[in-house]
Amino acid sequence: MAVVAPTLSLERRLLREHPLVIACDEVGRGALAGPVAVGAVAADAAFSRRRVPEGLRDSKLIVEPRRAGMAERVRAWVPAHAVGWASAAEVDEVGIIRALGLAAARAIEELRVQGVDIGDALVVLDGNHDYITPVAPVGRGVLPIVKADRDCASASAASVIAKVARDEHMSELDAEAPVYGWARNKGYASAEHRAAIEEHGLSGHHRASWSIAAAPTLF
Repeated sequence: MAVVAPTLSLERRLLREHPLVIACDEVGRGALAGPVAVGAVAADAAFSRRRVPEGLRDSKLIVEPRRAGMAERVRAWVPAHAVGWASAAEVDEVGIIRALGLAAARAIEELRVQGVDIGDALVVLDGNHDYITPVAPVGRGVLPIVKADRDCASASAASVIAKVARDEHMSELDAEAPVYGWARNKGYASAEHRAAIEEHGLSGHHRASWSIAAAPTLF
C-alpha cells in the first residue's frame, strides 16, 4: 500500500475562511504508563505556501531513528508549536478523554503565551471526536478530521513533535524505574512491560484505574 504524503491543501482551503488554523494530534492514548501528550501547530496563510519537508509523515509512519531529526526540522518549519500534557494521575482521576482535552487545552494555551492569536483560530483535531471543546472552547471551534495526521501536513507535524517529546519523557522516566523498560516500550503494553508489572507491581506513573491485565499486548 502506498504511503500518503501529507500536503497543505486542507490548510489553504480553511485559511480562505479563517485567519489561523491550529492542528492538534495526540500520542500516548493507549499506553499503560506515562502521560498523554497533544501536539499543536499554528498554520497561517504564509506558512500554507511553504514547501512541506521531505519525508514528513504521521509519526507512526516514520521509523524511530528518523523521528528526532524530523521533529527538529518541523519545529523550525512551523510558525509556532507546543506540546500539552496530562499525567497518568489525571487520566485516573478524570478519564482518558477528558485528560486528552486537558492536554490539548494546555498546548493551545502555550501557543497563546507564545503570541499566537488563538481567539481567531479554527482547530483541526485528528480523529472523529472533539474532546477539546468540553474542556476549553477555543477560537472558531474544533473540526475533527479522521486521518488528519496522515493527510494534513500541519497535523503530521504536530504528531511528530508530540511523539518525540513523549518518547524523550518516557526515556527520562525510565531512569526512575528501569525495571519497566520504558526507554524501549514508551509505556505501552510490550511483553517485557507486562512481565515487569507482574513481578514488581504498578509504579506511580502507571494508569492504575485501567484494567491493565486485560489490555492487549501491542508489541
